[in-house]
Amino acid sequence: MANPNLTTGSIWRLHHGDQEIARLTVTGTDMPWTHAEVETLPGFEEFRPVFTEQERAIDEEDWERADACCTQIRIALTMAFPDGSPVAEFMLHIHDDGTAGWRRHDEPFDALHQ
Repeated sequence: MANPNLTTGSIWRLHHGDQEIARLTVTGTDMPWTHAEVETLPGFEEFRPVFTEQERAIDEEDWERADACCTQIRIALTMAFPDGSPVAEFMLHIHDDGTAGWRRHDEPFDALHQ
């Protein structure tokens, strides 16, 4: 049975505190990655530079800088499944072309290393 959270058209939500700042509409999967179109909402622009910096770091294969951006995103933002429940852990890339890719885990990444 297909995972309904990964069904094309399902909408994941990105939040900063209580404010929804983006909607991610699933366009497909390439496990472990999920791909989506991004609809930005008020509040997103504050974080766009971090996503842009992350993409630039990845392009330049500067993994330390890319990890620092990922950490900054994880600290500031939360992600929710289509049913509204929180995603325990995620690695999210929002690209300048209005698309996104992410992978998630059911437990915080820190818990995996203990």
